[in-house]
Amino acid sequence: DVTGGTDAALFASGMFCQETKASAFTYSRKKNRFYDIQNAPFAEDRPCELQYSVEDFFVMTGGKLRKGRVDNRTLRGYLDIIDPFFALYCQFRRMWNSQIVFMQRISQNRSDEPISLYVEGAPEQKGDHGGRVYANYRFLKRLQAIGMISNLRIKPDVSVSFRFRDEQVRYWLRDVGSVLELYMYKACLDAGVFNDCISSAVVDWDEAVGEENVYNEIDVVATRGVIPLFISCKTCEVRTEALNELAVLADRFGGKGAKAAIATTEPCRAAARHRAAQLGITVIDLEELQSGQAPARLQVIMHVKDCL
Repeated sequence: DVTGGTDAALFASGMFCQETKASAFTYSRKKNRFYDIQNAPFAEDRPCELQYSVEDFFVMTGGKLRKGRVDNRTLRGYLDIIDPFFALYCQFRRMWNSQIVFMQRISQNRSDEPISLYVEGAPEQKGDHGGRVYANYRFLKRLQAIGMISNLRIKPDVSVSFRFRDEQVRYWLRDVGSVLELYMYKACLDAGVFNDCISSAVVDWDEAVGEENVYNEIDVVATRGVIPLFISCKTCEVRTEALNELAVLADRFGGKGAKAAIATTEPCRAAARHRAAQLGITVIDLEELQSGQAPARLQVIMHVKDCL
């Protein structure tokens, strides 16, 4: 062992194949096919037909897939509202946080009470850090128009009342980042190249690193054959820490062939883009999201044209 690492094992394998004339072939992730190296004509031009699920990758690396914030078994039943929901976000992006805080305040429940889908309260609510948040009536009317709330009643400067479509929609309207996660989940489906896709993938590292209660949540994970794609969604500025974390997760649970992307609705500074490029992470920015280019970008990331 002169070089260390895996090179010694590769060298030994090569010597063994040469001395024994054993069949040897290799697999190209980019081309998704095998190549004959020595005495393996059966492998030449043979496509790889394996299709791993998202959970397969976590299990193979010693992790466990836990229940996340979204029930992926029913998520496809909401596809009709995802694009309108994201369009609404783009329209009200600069006041999005304040409207989500308003939703949180007006729909508060005591911990010992069941969750109520019907809410009623003043159009002015207490915000963060002693501030105030106000209902935007146009925002609420658009929510009703796309079917996320119903029975909207507005008494200007007096009260606001409405009913959430269901508990899942209630959660999304009380969480700032859910809209982008949903949009990227649907973009994976629209790309038409993935055999599995999960939103809000919570992975338990216990089996992987031998520590207790170590969890990470990955916003969206999709798989194409034997290649996984890890997507981080940010409605805030992309920071180096987020890029480093994404790179570690992709390497740990996806291996050498894993792909990673970060979708952001805020400008990505040159330093962050440079760091993303160094880590092999693709940046999908707001302009690409708004113009509907996300599915095509995902196809490029997965080298679809090279595989077909």
